Amino acid sequence: MSLTFAYYELDPIGFIENLCENIDKPELQCNGKCQLMKAAKSSSSENKNAPNIINFKDILLYKENIITYVFTKDLVVVFQNYNYQNFYSYQNLSDCFHPPQIVFS
Repeated sequence: MSLTFAYYELDPIGFIENLCENIDKPELQCNGKCQLMKAAKSSSSENKNAPNIINFKDILLYKENIITYVFTKDLVVVFQNYNYQNFYSYQNLSDCFHPPQIVFS
């Protein structure tokens, strides 16, 4: 039942073209609502084995183009030799700053 209403809400034009009985009488302007009423009545009746009026194999809800990826087996791994040279040297203040020395002669 709810799938019938979902089909009507998602694709009303397709619902009208496939299921509407009054498609040749546009002056009635039922727009598929007659078939919705029949589905509502059949679901509320005592007969729980109501015939399925929608063939879900024919409904196309979403279409996406298939994307193909081609992977090659030739994988080139390049190892580069990096030489790291540390030119930083820590200069302690005691090495640089000291009081003047008194020289006695």
